[in-house]
Amino acid sequence: MRISSSLKTNIKSSNISVRRYLVLLLAFTGILTASAQFDPQLGQYMYLAAAYNPAAAGEGDLMKVAGVHRMQYVDITNAPMSTWFSFSSPFVIGKTHHGAGVRFLNDRYGLFTTQSFYVQYAYRQRLGKGYLSIGVDLGFVNVGFRGDSVNLSQMGDEYHESDASIPTASKSGMKFDMGLGLYYATPVWWVGASYSHLLRPTIDWDEYSQVRLTGTMYVVGGYHFRLKDNRDWVLTPSAMVMSDFASWDVNLTLMCDYRDRYRWGLGYRIAGSVNILLGVDIISGLQLGYSCELPTNKLLLESYGSHEIYLSYGFDILKPKRTNKYKSVRYL
Repeated sequence: MRISSSLKTNIKSSNISVRRYLVLLLAFTGILTASAQFDPQLGQYMYLAAAYNPAAAGEGDLMKVAGVHRMQYVDITNAPMSTWFSFSSPFVIGKTHHGAGVRFLNDRYGLFTTQSFYVQYAYRQRLGKGYLSIGVDLGFVNVGFRGDSVNLSQMGDEYHESDASIPTASKSGMKFDMGLGLYYATPVWWVGASYSHLLRPTIDWDEYSQVRLTGTMYVVGGYHFRLKDNRDWVLTPSAMVMSDFASWDVNLTLMCDYRDRYRWGLGYRIAGSVNILLGVDIISGLQLGYSCELPTNKLLLESYGSHEIYLSYGFDILKPKRTNKYKSVRYL
Protein backbone atom coordinates (compact mmCIF):
# COMPACT_ATOMS: atom_id res chain seq x y z
CA MET A 1 0.00 0.00 0.00
CA ARG A 2 1.59 3.23 -1.17
CA ILE A 3 2.07 6.27 1.04
CA SER A 4 4.22 8.43 -1.23
CA SER A 5 6.71 8.12 -4.10
CA SER A 6 9.99 6.25 -4.04
CA LEU A 7 11.82 8.90 -2.04
CA LYS A 8 14.11 8.89 0.94
CA THR A 9 14.85 12.33 2.32
CA ASN A 10 18.33 13.14 3.63
CA ILE A 11 18.70 16.37 5.56
CA LYS A 12 22.07 18.05 6.08
CA SER A 13 21.85 20.24 9.16
CA SER A 14 23.78 21.17 12.27
CA ASN A 15 20.76 22.61 14.03
CA ILE A 16 18.22 19.82 13.72
CA SER A 17 18.57 16.05 13.69
CA VAL A 18 17.26 13.79 10.94
CA ARG A 19 14.80 12.22 13.35
CA ARG A 20 13.33 15.58 14.36
CA TYR A 21 13.14 16.69 10.73
CA LEU A 22 11.19 13.56 9.82
CA VAL A 23 8.82 14.29 12.70
CA LEU A 24 8.29 17.71 11.20
CA LEU A 25 7.58 16.19 7.80
CA LEU A 26 5.00 13.90 9.35
CA ALA A 27 3.19 16.92 10.65
CA PHE A 28 3.58 18.81 7.37
CA THR A 29 2.16 16.11 5.14
CA GLY A 30 -0.74 15.03 7.35
CA ILE A 31 -0.23 11.39 6.30
CA LEU A 32 1.56 8.42 7.81
CA THR A 33 5.11 8.96 6.70
CA ALA A 34 7.34 11.32 4.78
CA SER A 35 9.07 8.66 2.74
CA ALA A 36 8.19 5.31 1.31
CA GLN A 37 9.69 2.46 -0.65
CA PHE A 38 7.80 2.46 -3.91
CA ASP A 39 6.64 4.53 -6.86
CA PRO A 40 2.87 5.10 -7.12
CA GLN A 41 1.15 1.72 -6.86
CA LEU A 42 -1.76 1.30 -9.26
CA GLY A 43 -4.53 -1.16 -8.45
CA GLN A 44 -5.04 -1.89 -12.17
CA TYR A 45 -1.37 -2.71 -12.76
CA MET A 46 -2.26 -5.72 -14.94
CA TYR A 47 -3.39 -3.35 -17.71
CA LEU A 48 -0.46 -0.98 -17.29
CA ALA A 49 2.66 -3.05 -17.80
CA ALA A 50 4.60 -0.15 -19.34
CA ALA A 51 4.04 1.95 -16.20
CA TYR A 52 6.60 -0.24 -14.43
CA ASN A 53 8.48 -1.99 -17.21
CA PRO A 54 9.90 -0.25 -20.31
CA ALA A 55 10.26 -3.62 -22.05
CA ALA A 56 6.44 -3.74 -22.27
CA ALA A 57 6.35 -0.64 -24.50
CA GLY A 58 4.60 -1.54 -27.73
CA GLU A 59 3.46 -4.96 -26.52
CA GLY A 60 1.20 -6.81 -28.95
CA ASP A 61 0.18 -5.28 -32.27
CA LEU A 62 -1.67 -2.22 -30.95
CA MET A 63 -0.83 1.45 -30.76
CA LYS A 64 -2.16 2.40 -27.34
CA VAL A 65 -2.97 5.56 -25.40
CA ALA A 66 -3.69 5.07 -21.69
CA GLY A 67 -4.24 7.21 -18.63
CA VAL A 68 -4.90 6.70 -14.92
CA HIS A 69 -5.97 9.06 -12.17
CA ARG A 70 -5.65 7.80 -8.58
CA MET A 71 -6.95 9.51 -5.45
CA GLN A 72 -5.53 7.84 -2.35
CA TYR A 73 -7.06 7.95 1.15
CA VAL A 74 -9.93 10.22 0.15
CA ASP A 75 -10.95 12.65 2.93
CA ILE A 76 -7.47 12.73 4.52
CA THR A 77 -5.73 16.09 4.25
CA ASN A 78 -2.81 16.15 1.80
CA ALA A 79 -3.34 12.52 0.84
CA PRO A 80 -1.50 11.26 -2.28
CA MET A 81 -2.93 11.95 -5.73
CA SER A 82 -1.39 10.63 -8.95
CA THR A 83 -2.01 11.06 -12.66
CA TRP A 84 -0.22 8.77 -15.12
CA PHE A 85 -0.35 8.96 -18.92
CA SER A 86 1.36 6.94 -21.64
CA PHE A 87 1.51 6.47 -25.39
CA SER A 88 3.20 3.43 -26.97
CA SER A 89 3.34 1.65 -30.27
CA PRO A 90 5.00 -1.39 -31.86
CA PHE A 91 6.91 -0.95 -35.11
CA VAL A 92 8.88 -3.06 -37.55
CA ILE A 93 12.26 -2.34 -39.14
CA GLY A 94 12.97 -4.91 -41.83
CA LYS A 95 12.39 -8.24 -40.11
CA THR A 96 12.99 -6.94 -36.57
CA HIS A 97 10.28 -5.95 -34.10
CA HIS A 98 10.47 -3.00 -31.72
CA GLY A 99 8.34 -0.97 -29.36
CA ALA A 100 8.53 2.68 -28.31
CA GLY A 101 6.58 5.04 -26.14
CA VAL A 102 6.50 7.93 -23.70
CA ARG A 103 5.08 8.10 -20.20
CA PHE A 104 4.37 10.97 -17.84
CA LEU A 105 3.64 11.01 -14.11
CA ASN A 106 2.33 13.86 -11.96
CA ASP A 107 2.33 12.86 -8.30
CA ARG A 108 1.40 14.81 -5.17
CA TYR A 109 1.81 13.45 -1.63
CA GLY A 110 1.57 15.73 1.34
CA LEU A 111 3.75 18.75 0.60
CA PHE A 112 5.89 16.81 -1.88
CA THR A 113 5.35 16.80 -5.65
CA THR A 114 6.91 14.70 -8.40
CA GLN A 115 6.76 15.10 -12.16
CA SER A 116 8.56 12.63 -14.37
CA PHE A 117 8.83 12.14 -18.12
CA TYR A 118 10.40 9.12 -19.82
CA VAL A 119 10.99 7.93 -23.36
CA GLN A 120 10.76 4.14 -23.64
CA TYR A 121 12.29 1.75 -26.15
CA ALA A 122 12.01 -2.04 -26.37
CA TYR A 123 13.62 -4.57 -28.69
CA ARG A 124 11.28 -7.53 -29.26
CA GLN A 125 12.41 -11.00 -30.32
CA ARG A 126 10.01 -13.77 -31.31
CA LEU A 127 10.42 -16.69 -28.90
CA GLY A 128 8.08 -19.67 -28.84
CA LYS A 129 4.46 -18.50 -28.86
CA GLY A 130 5.29 -14.98 -27.73
CA TYR A 131 7.83 -12.19 -27.72
CA LEU A 132 10.77 -11.64 -25.39
CA SER A 133 11.57 -7.94 -24.98
CA ILE A 134 14.33 -5.92 -23.37
CA GLY A 135 13.68 -2.25 -22.77
CA VAL A 136 15.01 0.97 -21.32
CA ASP A 137 13.47 4.11 -19.76
CA LEU A 138 15.33 7.41 -20.31
CA GLY A 139 14.02 10.64 -18.89
CA PHE A 140 13.92 13.22 -16.16
CA VAL A 141 12.34 13.41 -12.73
CA ASN A 142 11.51 16.63 -10.90
CA VAL A 143 10.86 16.57 -7.15
CA GLY A 144 9.48 19.54 -5.26
CA PHE A 145 8.50 20.50 -1.72
CA ARG A 146 5.86 23.15 -0.98
CA GLY A 147 7.71 24.76 1.89
CA ASP A 148 5.55 27.88 1.67
CA SER A 149 2.68 25.74 3.01
CA VAL A 150 4.61 24.63 6.10
CA ASN A 151 3.02 25.71 9.37
CA LEU A 152 5.31 25.52 12.42
CA SER A 153 2.96 27.28 14.81
CA GLN A 154 1.72 23.96 16.18
CA MET A 155 5.14 22.37 16.59
CA GLY A 156 6.04 23.95 19.94
CA ASP A 157 8.66 26.45 21.07
CA GLU A 158 11.63 24.19 20.26
CA TYR A 159 11.09 24.69 16.51
CA HIS A 160 11.86 28.10 15.12
CA GLU A 161 10.60 29.47 11.85
CA SER A 162 13.99 31.07 11.36
CA ASP A 163 15.77 27.71 11.34
CA ALA A 164 17.36 27.56 7.89
CA SER A 165 17.23 23.75 7.87
CA ILE A 166 13.42 23.84 7.67
CA PRO A 167 12.25 24.77 4.15
CA THR A 168 9.80 27.68 4.27
CA ALA A 169 9.73 28.32 0.52
CA SER A 170 8.93 26.08 -2.41
CA LYS A 171 11.86 23.89 -3.44
CA SER A 172 12.32 21.79 -6.56
CA GLY A 173 15.04 20.10 -8.56
CA MET A 174 15.41 17.91 -11.63
CA LYS A 175 17.75 15.04 -12.48
CA PHE A 176 18.27 12.55 -15.29
CA ASP A 177 16.89 9.09 -14.57
CA MET A 178 16.64 5.69 -16.23
CA GLY A 179 15.27 2.17 -15.78
CA LEU A 180 15.66 -1.27 -17.37
CA GLY A 181 13.30 -4.18 -17.95
CA LEU A 182 12.70 -7.65 -19.39
CA TYR A 183 9.27 -8.82 -20.54
CA TYR A 184 7.85 -11.98 -22.10
CA ALA A 185 4.24 -12.24 -23.27
CA THR A 186 2.12 -14.75 -25.15
CA PRO A 187 -1.63 -14.57 -25.85
CA VAL A 188 -2.16 -16.67 -22.70
CA TRP A 189 0.38 -15.54 -20.09
CA TRP A 190 2.98 -12.88 -19.38
CA VAL A 191 5.84 -12.19 -16.96
CA GLY A 192 8.24 -9.30 -16.56
CA ALA A 193 10.96 -7.89 -14.32
CA SER A 194 12.22 -4.31 -14.17
CA TYR A 195 14.28 -1.91 -12.08
CA SER A 196 13.43 1.78 -11.76
CA HIS A 197 15.68 4.72 -10.75
CA LEU A 198 18.75 2.74 -11.78
CA LEU A 199 21.05 5.73 -11.26
CA ARG A 200 19.55 6.57 -7.83
CA PRO A 201 19.50 10.29 -8.67
CA THR A 202 20.01 12.75 -5.82
CA ILE A 203 18.31 16.14 -6.07
CA ASP A 204 19.86 18.96 -4.04
CA TRP A 205 17.29 21.57 -3.06
CA ASP A 206 19.74 23.75 -1.15
CA GLU A 207 22.72 23.41 1.18
CA TYR A 208 20.54 21.96 3.93
CA SER A 209 18.35 19.41 2.18
CA GLN A 210 18.33 16.88 -0.61
CA VAL A 211 16.11 14.08 -1.95
CA ARG A 212 17.41 10.70 -3.11
CA LEU A 213 15.33 8.35 -5.24
CA THR A 214 15.94 4.72 -4.37
CA GLY A 215 15.79 1.99 -6.98
CA THR A 216 12.82 -0.39 -6.96
CA MET A 217 12.55 -3.83 -8.52
CA TYR A 218 9.22 -5.05 -9.93
CA VAL A 219 8.26 -8.59 -10.91
CA VAL A 220 4.84 -8.93 -12.54
CA GLY A 221 3.05 -11.89 -14.09
CA GLY A 222 -0.36 -13.26 -14.97
CA TYR A 223 -2.27 -15.99 -16.80
CA HIS A 224 -5.52 -16.07 -18.81
CA PHE A 225 -7.49 -19.22 -18.02
CA ARG A 226 -10.56 -19.74 -20.24
CA LEU A 227 -13.13 -22.13 -18.77
CA LYS A 228 -13.59 -25.30 -20.80
CA ASP A 229 -17.26 -25.72 -19.98
CA ASN A 230 -18.15 -22.13 -20.88
CA ARG A 231 -15.81 -20.33 -23.25
CA ASP A 232 -17.45 -16.96 -22.47
CA TRP A 233 -15.67 -16.83 -19.10
CA VAL A 234 -11.97 -16.13 -18.50
CA LEU A 235 -10.22 -16.05 -15.13
CA THR A 236 -7.02 -14.00 -14.94
CA PRO A 237 -4.90 -14.33 -11.80
CA SER A 238 -1.97 -11.92 -11.63
CA ALA A 239 0.61 -10.74 -9.12
CA MET A 240 3.09 -7.92 -8.62
CA VAL A 241 6.06 -8.17 -6.27
CA MET A 242 8.04 -5.01 -5.56
CA SER A 243 11.06 -4.29 -3.39
CA ASP A 244 13.74 -1.68 -2.81
CA PHE A 245 15.73 -4.38 -0.97
CA ALA A 246 14.97 -2.68 2.33
CA SER A 247 11.25 -3.50 2.31
CA TRP A 248 8.82 -5.22 -0.03
CA ASP A 249 5.15 -5.55 -0.96
CA VAL A 250 2.98 -7.99 -2.93
CA ASN A 251 -0.23 -7.32 -4.82
CA LEU A 252 -2.42 -10.34 -5.72
CA THR A 253 -5.41 -9.99 -8.07
CA LEU A 254 -8.03 -12.26 -9.62
CA MET A 255 -10.06 -10.87 -12.53
CA CYS A 256 -13.12 -12.47 -14.11
CA ASP A 257 -13.97 -11.59 -17.74
CA TYR A 258 -17.26 -12.27 -19.49
CA ARG A 259 -17.27 -12.47 -23.28
CA ASP A 260 -13.93 -10.64 -23.39
CA ARG A 261 -15.74 -7.40 -22.64
CA TYR A 262 -17.05 -7.13 -19.09
CA ARG A 263 -14.81 -7.73 -16.09
CA TRP A 264 -14.67 -7.55 -12.33
CA GLY A 265 -12.29 -8.80 -9.70
CA LEU A 266 -10.71 -8.66 -6.28
CA GLY A 267 -7.20 -7.81 -5.17
CA TYR A 268 -5.22 -8.03 -1.96
CA ARG A 269 -2.08 -6.13 -1.01
CA ILE A 270 -0.20 -7.69 1.89
CA ALA A 271 0.82 -4.25 3.14
CA GLY A 272 -2.79 -3.82 4.21
CA SER A 273 -5.59 -3.31 1.68
CA VAL A 274 -8.22 -5.04 -0.44
CA ASN A 275 -9.19 -3.91 -3.92
CA ILE A 276 -12.48 -4.10 -5.84
CA LEU A 277 -12.09 -3.76 -9.62
CA LEU A 278 -14.64 -3.18 -12.38
CA GLY A 279 -14.22 -2.62 -16.11
CA VAL A 280 -15.77 -2.69 -19.54
CA ASP A 281 -14.64 -2.41 -23.15
CA ILE A 282 -17.05 0.31 -24.28
CA ILE A 283 -16.44 -0.09 -27.99
CA SER A 284 -13.78 -1.90 -29.95
CA GLY A 285 -10.46 -0.71 -28.51
CA LEU A 286 -11.86 1.66 -25.87
CA GLN A 287 -11.45 0.34 -22.33
CA LEU A 288 -12.69 1.85 -19.07
CA GLY A 289 -11.74 0.60 -15.60
CA TYR A 290 -12.37 1.55 -11.99
CA SER A 291 -10.94 0.29 -8.71
CA CYS A 292 -11.71 1.00 -5.08
CA GLU A 293 -8.95 0.07 -2.63
CA LEU A 294 -9.92 -0.18 1.03
CA PRO A 295 -7.29 -0.28 3.80
CA THR A 296 -7.54 -3.15 6.26
CA ASN A 297 -6.13 -1.09 9.13
CA LYS A 298 -7.32 1.97 11.09
CA LEU A 299 -7.05 4.15 7.99
CA LEU A 300 -10.43 2.73 6.98
CA LEU A 301 -11.98 4.75 9.83
CA GLU A 302 -10.33 7.97 8.63
CA SER A 303 -10.88 7.87 4.87
CA TYR A 304 -13.14 6.62 2.09
CA GLY A 305 -10.40 4.45 0.64
CA SER A 306 -8.46 4.97 -2.58
CA HIS A 307 -10.17 5.38 -5.95
CA GLU A 308 -8.70 4.91 -9.41
CA ILE A 309 -10.04 5.57 -12.92
CA TYR A 310 -8.39 3.99 -15.95
CA LEU A 311 -9.06 4.77 -19.62
CA SER A 312 -7.26 3.45 -22.69
CA TYR A 313 -7.70 3.25 -26.42
CA GLY A 314 -5.86 0.80 -28.64
CA PHE A 315 -5.93 0.36 -32.40
CA ASP A 316 -4.17 -2.01 -34.77
CA ILE A 317 -1.48 -0.47 -36.98
CA LEU A 318 0.50 -3.55 -38.02
CA LYS A 319 -2.33 -5.74 -39.28
CA PRO A 320 -5.31 -3.57 -40.27
CA LYS A 321 -8.51 -5.54 -40.71
CA ARG A 322 -11.74 -4.52 -42.38
CA THR A 323 -14.29 -5.99 -40.05
CA ASN A 324 -17.10 -4.85 -37.81
CA LYS A 325 -16.57 -7.71 -35.39
CA TYR A 326 -15.95 -6.64 -31.78
CA LYS A 327 -12.34 -7.07 -30.68
CA SER A 328 -11.01 -6.86 -27.15
CA VAL A 329 -7.61 -5.21 -26.62
CA ARG A 330 -6.94 -7.09 -23.43
CA TYR A 331 -5.20 -10.10 -24.92
CA LEU A 332 -2.16 -8.79 -26.71
